[in-house]
Amino acid sequence: MTEEKMGLCWSGTKDQFDNLEKHTQWGIDFVERYTKFVKERSEIELNYAKQIRNLSKKYQPKKNSREEEENKYSSCRAFLSTLNELNDYAGQHELVSENLTAQIIAELGKYTQELKSERKTHFHDGRKAQQHIENSWKQLESSKRRFERDCKEADRAQQYFEKMDADINVTKADVEKARQQAQMRHQMASDSKNEYAAYLQKFNQEQNDHYYSVIPTIFQKIQDMEERRIERLGESMRTFAEVDRTILPIVGKCLDGMTKAAESIEAKNDSKQVVDSYKSGFEAPGDVEFEDYGQAMKRAVSETSLSNSRGESKPEKAAKRPGKLWPFIKKNKGSGPEDFSHLPPEQRRKKLQAKIDDINKDIQKEMDQRDALTKMKDVYIKNPQMGDPTSLDPRLGEIAQNIDKLQAEAQKFEGWLAEVEGRLPVKSDAPKRQSVVFSETPNNAPVAPVTVTTTVTVTNNCAQDRESSPDGSYTEEPSSEPPVKPADPEFDDEFEEDETLPTIGTCKALYPFDGTNEGTISVAEGELLYVIEEDKGDGWTRVRRNEEEEGYVPTSYVEVFLDNNTKGFKTYI
Repeated sequence: MTEEKMGLCWSGTKDQFDNLEKHTQWGIDFVERYTKFVKERSEIELNYAKQIRNLSKKYQPKKNSREEEENKYSSCRAFLSTLNELNDYAGQHELVSENLTAQIIAELGKYTQELKSERKTHFHDGRKAQQHIENSWKQLESSKRRFERDCKEADRAQQYFEKMDADINVTKADVEKARQQAQMRHQMASDSKNEYAAYLQKFNQEQNDHYYSVIPTIFQKIQDMEERRIERLGESMRTFAEVDRTILPIVGKCLDGMTKAAESIEAKNDSKQVVDSYKSGFEAPGDVEFEDYGQAMKRAVSETSLSNSRGESKPEKAAKRPGKLWPFIKKNKGSGPEDFSHLPPEQRRKKLQAKIDDINKDIQKEMDQRDALTKMKDVYIKNPQMGDPTSLDPRLGEIAQNIDKLQAEAQKFEGWLAEVEGRLPVKSDAPKRQSVVFSETPNNAPVAPVTVTTTVTVTNNCAQDRESSPDGSYTEEPSSEPPVKPADPEFDDEFEEDETLPTIGTCKALYPFDGTNEGTISVAEGELLYVIEEDKGDGWTRVRRNEEEEGYVPTSYVEVFLDNNTKGFKTYI
């Protein structure tokens, strides 16, 4: 192999190492670039999930606000379900961010460091091999030049010896000296030749190992490293897609939930809710009649009309303040009176019923506390070492007072509710309302309600006593009409006889009752009677002994059996 060829081979190898070094560095830069891309994608997913969660939280209904009342509409409930599903949807994007960070970003960051270290080792081995072959080449060149120099010196020494030997004027000693010098030079040339041959053989062997073993091995390692880098990058890209694919089923369920929520919207039921919420219960105003001028305008009104006309009893007052049609009446602002009399009948009935339900819940809670304390007191009585029974008496007394107050309040609201529903019982010349006062009785008998009769005057112009509006508010105005006179008692008796109440069940008296109050009937223990009217919440049940004897008895004194065609169940109080 000539020097020129050797230079070309070595130069080519060195160039390849430079090219490979540049390419592998670019590969590492590409991995870091892809890692940065995944990191930014993860941050985008996390920020997106955060924004989605904030959006869902922003539109969630606030507590104790009007938005909670809107949940009775199916469209609002569907929107709430959509917000909840959207919150779960945001959670899936948070999961994507977490998986990208754990499965790609962290793994690629660790692999990049390993890749840099491996690349450094391979190129260090390559440079070391190159340095070794360069040094071997330099040694070969040095021995070669020395052999060439020694050969030239031997040739010159031989020529000098031959010249001296041919010269007759030169002494024999000089000739011998020239001969010895020539032999020495030839020996040096021979040694240089042997040394050069040895170096040449060594270099050829090392060169062969370098180009056919050392360098190919290093290149193969670099190639394997590069292939692993590419494969690892491909796996990361596959993981990048799989991370999104794994959340698709849950995202699909979230979207299905949104679709189901949208399909659950019922327009007719929502509109019915609006009608029920704002239904006033008033009848439409009657037509305005034409009258000759000189006489005041008047309107035909019904018992439940929205008109504010007061009739003709006091025309002077009507002239001062004529009746208004409800679309033009201003809304009465404020919380309104306790009996909700500022509301239309239907809305007032709903408010009163809701108030009664709340009071009954409070009564039940107090009764539960009373029962629990009573049981605890019994335990203390049987086991004095566990506690003093008298220590519970103050609390029991407080609970009893609370129950009495709540029951009285419930009776008050039930009275207003009865007024709205028009079911006040008529017991004498004027309508009467019974309130119940509970008192203790001996022998473990139930508490008997004591009837307190209050006369209530009812007129048919209650709907005309207020100026009403469809939004549920109206203002009261003092009535200009005198109270209606009570009906004739004889007429009431005839009416009651004609309107005999049907039997709705039977009852059995559990305790004797004297029935001394007006409208009540005395019963004996164990007596069977017919039930003609259920307890309306005032503690009394209307019964009949025969066709002529009927009246009220305390509900707690009888065991009632209702017919199947009325209620379908047995009541025991």
